[in-house]
Amino acid sequence: MRTMGLDVGSVTVGVAISDELGWTAQGIETITINERAKQFGYDRVKELAAEYDVNKIVVGWPKNMNNTVGERAEASEKYAEVLESRTGIPVVLWDERLTTAAAERTLLEADVSRKKRKKVIDKLAAVMILQSYLDSNN
Repeated sequence: MRTMGLDVGSVTVGVAISDELGWTAQGIETITINERAKQFGYDRVKELAAEYDVNKIVVGWPKNMNNTVGERAEASEKYAEVLESRTGIPVVLWDERLTTAAAERTLLEADVSRKKRKKVIDKLAAVMILQSYLDSNN
């Protein structure tokens, strides 16, 4: 059984998956979503969860720096709630403050071009969210 990590944004959802022992996270995909068209990628997440035999999903929870819940965190809460009802898989919210900034820094340090960074940043943020969750539970 594996754990899936998601970095939910307004345009994409970064997806990461754990190894079977739950020690390491690997990025697998970035799903394009469209909030206006109400296409949030739930079906693709469900497909990936079935493919990888996922038993838990961790959704990044972008709380404000003062620990309050803002608009994006509320959107993540709603996403997690709908995802759990659609998949039947338990969903955990995980504090993701600064993960996108850390992912950006990592990619800059690796001298990844802006165009390539845009394609992988959400997937890398999902890896960081999931790895943080795995590390806290091991």
